[in-house]
Amino acid sequence: METVLPLARLEEMQAYMDPRVLRHIHEGRSEAFEGFEGFDLIAFDWYDVRSDRTEDARFLLYLDRERLLCFCGEERGLTRAREIFAALEEEPLSREQLLHRFFVRLLMGDMDHLDALEGEIADGEDAVLARPDASSLTQIAAWRRELLRLRRYYEQLDSIFRELADNENSLLGSETARRFSNLGNRTERYLNTVQDLRESVAHLREAYQSQLSIRQNDLMKVFTVVTAVFLPLTLLTGWYGMNFAAMPELRWRYGYPAVIGLSAVIVGALLWWFKRKKWL
Repeated sequence: METVLPLARLEEMQAYMDPRVLRHIHEGRSEAFEGFEGFDLIAFDWYDVRSDRTEDARFLLYLDRERLLCFCGEERGLTRAREIFAALEEEPLSREQLLHRFFVRLLMGDMDHLDALEGEIADGEDAVLARPDASSLTQIAAWRRELLRLRRYYEQLDSIFRELADNENSLLGSETARRFSNLGNRTERYLNTVQDLRESVAHLREAYQSQLSIRQNDLMKVFTVVTAVFLPLTLLTGWYGMNFAAMPELRWRYGYPAVIGLSAVIVGALLWWFKRKKWL
């Protein structure tokens, strides 16, 4: 009998499953893990961390004392599940061992992805801080979305592995239950890594906002200095714009050059003062 099937064929397989399965699913009560007397029902959304695609694939696994059935609603998930089970056909495995190996292979390479993502965030930190622009904010948002998807994915798997390790209906052997406990520890490490990366991205976003504030403050400082430098000149302009008949330049041939020189001296003195105070 075929182990991996499309989710649309679920009702066709009801003869091989406990009658409560379809009723439970149709009532919309299918959670991450549901343990019954005689069978387990496992539902989760698979996120392919090795692909650029961000869509989840819905998996539904049925395990009883005789068989293991895997259903998936998306072609991509079906392909991946069939690849895994085909690779496991060469080994003489029981249904519970097959379930454990399925999850082991499903998680294969995830830590490499997390390490690569951590390196990408570390490498991008200098670039984001050196050039805080719209593209930097877009990259930070992309990292946040990716880490949020990873957190949700590993949280549901961690819950499933903990429930399987508890083995309340004694459907699994003690050795397999222990192995699922180890898988739970692994996904917990994944979750801790994801949480650390989320905190790093949060700090990076705060640093990005700080860099923007610093740049805005520098710009306001330049405007303030320019305003302060030209304020005395504005006063002179207003003074000479009053058109008094006895203005110095009307009786002294060097009046205008003197005013121009005075303006240059004022500007130079202010610039020197600002430079000395390290405002420029």
